[in-house]
Parts: sequence; C-alpha cells; structure tokens
Amino acid sequence: MRIQALVIREFLDLSRNRMALMPVVIVTVLALGLPFFIAIAIPRMTGQPLANDSDLAKVSLVLGLRDDLSGEARIQLFLFQQFLMLFMVIPVTGAMALAAHSVVGEKQARTLEPLLATPITTFELLVAKVLGALLPTLAIAAAGLGLYFGGIVLLAAAGVARAMANARTAVLVALVGPAAALVALQTAIVISSRVNDPRTAQQFGVLIIVPLSALLVAQFIGTLWLSPAALALIGGGLTAVWMLLTVVSVALFDRETILTRWR
Repeated sequence: MRIQALVIREFLDLSRNRMALMPVVIVTVLALGLPFFIAIAIPRMTGQPLANDSDLAKVSLVLGLRDDLSGEARIQLFLFQQFLMLFMVIPVTGAMALAAHSVVGEKQARTLEPLLATPITTFELLVAKVLGALLPTLAIAAAGLGLYFGGIVLLAAAGVARAMANARTAVLVALVGPAAALVALQTAIVISSRVNDPRTAQQFGVLIIVPLSALLVAQFIGTLWLSPAALALIGGGLTAVWMLLTVVSVALFDRETILTRWR
C-alpha cells in the first residue's frame, strides 16, 4: 500500500510537469513515422517497389523463405520487424529525465528530506520512483504500438500484419523492451542518489541505448538476426541485471548522508 501511495505521489508530481513527457512523445512519433515513410511512402512516391532493390531483397532472406508472402511483403515484414526495435528505446529515453530528476529534483526542491523522515523503507521508495517513471512511458509506448500495428494492417502488403503476430514480436514488446527500460531507469536512480546533477544520471542511464542501437544496425545490414529464444535470453539477462541493480541501489542509498550532506 505504501508503494502504491508513493507511485500516486509520483503521478501527481508528473501531472504538474507534463512537459517532462515530451521526449517520449517525440520519440514515439519518430518511431511511428519513420518505418511507414521508408516502407510505404517512398516506394509509392517514387514508383519503385522495395522488391526492386536487390540489397533489400537479399537481406530480407534472414526471415527465411516465405512462400505465403510476395517479395514486396517479405521486405516490408523485414523492415517493420526491424523498426519494432525502436519501441524498445521509447521507455528508455522518455523515462530517463523522470527517473534522473526523481531524486535529484526532489532534493533540489527540498521535498526529499520530509519523505525520508517517514517510516517508508528505502526499497519501497526506490521501487516507487522506478514505477512512477516507467508506467507513464510504457502507456505512451503501448499506444504507439497500437497505432503501429494498426498502420501495418491498413497500409502494408497482404500477409504482413499476420506475419508480424509471432513469438519474436511478443518477446520484444513484452519482455526485452520493459526489461531494458528497467535497467536504464534503475541505473539512473542509482546515479541520481549519489550526485546532485540530473544530467549526470541521465548520461549514465541512457548508455543502455548504445547496445540497442548497435543491435538495430547489425540487424539492418543482415549480419545478425536474433531468434525469439535469443531475445528471450537477452530479456531474462536484462531482468536479472535490473534485480541486481535494485539491490545495489538500496545499499548505496544512504538516507542519513542525503539528509545531512545534500543541502
């Protein structure tokens, strides 16, 4: 119940600073617009189907032979699967500012000290901070995913939407994305509890985007294609890292030091 009350408190603070959600809205718009511009708009504007590009046709073969899809549909499926990776970045980038400011911002506003004087445990406080930053951004990302799949149903070639509904998509959306966000957010919480500059916490937390970006590039050029099982292992590993970071953050969060040194 105390965690729930703390999360509600975080939501109330966010309602007074709605501009803090602008980064996640901007990234969501980009994640929605870019794949449809490349996979749908450009071929229609130029009159050149994607299937005419031999490089794209070759790299799309990582999906395997799909007798149920045309060459154009297979390339669209490849591109939409790749751009789905962008939705993993949405909760990371969008929530970083919220998580980084959740400790440092409260310290600077002098609202952290009264909170630490209450009977809440450090674990409850830090879990609430993470959930307070994660849940709003996940909600926006979920809305973006709904529009993404809706756009595929309406605009993509026949069979692409059906082929997108697979285990790989489910693992990416339900496991890898949230786990990556949790790792980044918990890192920001750990750093923000030891520094007095929110930008420092953001810079450390956003490092999770670097391997995600490298993974996206590797898949685009066809040098790497992760199976659902491999993605599940990555998601499980990220979840384990988050749990470890949670333990570390509780150990590093020195309530007495925050109350006496950060003034």
